[in-house]
Amino acid sequence: MNLKNKQEIVKKYGKDAKDTGSTEVQVAMMSKKISELTEHLKSNKNDYATKRGLLMMVGKRKRLLSYLKSRNLDGYRELVKKLGIRG
Repeated sequence: MNLKNKQEIVKKYGKDAKDTGSTEVQVAMMSKKISELTEHLKSNKNDYATKRGLLMMVGKRKRLLSYLKSRNLDGYRELVKKLGIRG
């Protein structure tokens, strides 16, 4: 993920251009990284270090989403719908 992609994610999900720490932005960036790592693992099945990192990222995203759900249910539902990460 390069700087341009990060800036686009911050604009789309953040409150302003410098809002990189909000839960919504963190979850969106993790989702982008998770999708990139998933593509990498499709062609490199034996890359166990990357697989471990991917699983840790998925766990952290899950914790952030549960935090967001407890604090702001409407924001959680909107974010999940935008990212398309749950059914």
